[in-house]
Order: sequence, then C-alpha cells, then structure tokens
Amino acid sequence: MEEKRFNHFDSQGKAIMVDVTDKAPTCRTAVARGEILVSREVLNAGLGRTAAEGDVLGVARVAGIMAAKRTGELIPLCHPLALSHVSVDFTICEERRAIQAECTARLTGKTGVEMEALTGVSVALLTIYDMCKALDKSMVLSDICLVSKDGGKSGAYRRA
Repeated sequence: MEEKRFNHFDSQGKAIMVDVTDKAPTCRTAVARGEILVSREVLNAGLGRTAAEGDVLGVARVAGIMAAKRTGELIPLCHPLALSHVSVDFTICEERRAIQAECTARLTGKTGVEMEALTGVSVALLTIYDMCKALDKSMVLSDICLVSKDGGKSGAYRRA
C-alpha cells in the first residue's frame, strides 16, 4: 500500500505545483456543501418573502459559480481548470434557520475539481453574509465540506 503524503511539497519541503503532465484525462466531478445560520429576518429575505431585499440567493449562486471558475487564481498551487459544469443550489432549512448551499463542479481533465467545488460553496455563503449583514452580523458559516468526488487515480469518495 502506497504511503500517503502531502503532494504540494518536494523532497526538500519546498512548495510545488503538482505535475500532471503524464496523467490521462478522465471525467471528474466534485460536490461540496456548507451552510449559513441566519436570523429569522434574513431567512425571510432569503426565501424572497420581502421583495425589498432582492434576489439574495440568485446573486450568491452567480458568485459561487464565478468563484469556482477562478479557483486557480485564488488558491496557491491549484491548476487553472477549464470547467465544463458548475452549479450552486440552495436548500432552506426553516426549523434550524439555515441556508444550505451545494456546489457541483465537473470537467474532463488531469486533475480533480474538489477545490473548485469547495471554493464555489464558500463564496456563495460569503455572498449571502455580505448581502445580509445589515440585517444580522451574527450569521455563522459552518460545515463546509467535500461531500463526494469521482474520477482520477484515487477514484470515488463519499462522505460518511
């Protein structure tokens, strides 16, 4: 069994970009999820119950998609990727006063899209915070995680 190790460092401990030159392109998909805990006022605005607040989730969706596409510019050592699909979807959890975001990223390429999905969901949630902070500065982003990934040498992963 191959020993697990950090792959963004060389044998001298210097940071490197992983060389994917010789890897074969495969279809790769990653799904990330997270949530933001909000006040009742923000939840009502997120649900579109108050027209004056505008389309918070629509703007957050576009922000998450844009962020996923720019992950290689934001995270050191990430490869710039030509994504073939990115989506951001929201679920309102009224009883917990939470808005859950889920980002799916996909491509056919030589490296995975986990960071793109995680970046997309994070920025979508940050956008909700930014747009709603005038109503509630106590919002909490939580449970941002990789839910699943497919493709590549390491194969499939499903969060337990």
